[in-house]
Amino acid sequence: MTQALYSVDQVAERLGLHVRTVRNYVRDGRLKAVRIGKQYRIARADLEALTGGPVPESPRASAGRVRRVAASSVVEIDAVGRATADRVSNTVIAAAAGLRIQAIYDEERAHLKIVIFGDPATTAAMLNLVHTLLETDS
Repeated sequence: MTQALYSVDQVAERLGLHVRTVRNYVRDGRLKAVRIGKQYRIARADLEALTGGPVPESPRASAGRVRRVAASSVVEIDAVGRATADRVSNTVIAAAAGLRIQAIYDEERAHLKIVIFGDPATTAAMLNLVHTLLETDS
């Protein structure tokens, strides 16, 4: 029985990494590979050893196109002091698993702006957290 061998491109696609990152993993010894000619081939077992589980299916193999949904939100808060702005910003940034967040505080205007970008459910949860943090401050 032959074992599945993946190219660097296939591994990169399955793991959502850049091809160069996968090549670096191979060169650094983090990912075991066999060189065939000028190309690397990675065995399924070696890929599973890297990921710690089964080999993820290629996103394109399942549907032809990958659906991605993202939400962005801008929260603007007026009349907020430096201490509250720091507390809210630090809490939001610390809880930002899977989100991109930027917080900007304008001391002259006592204005805090928080920009949130990510999947809709996590973004909604983060908006809820901001609301709760500000409610407890009132």
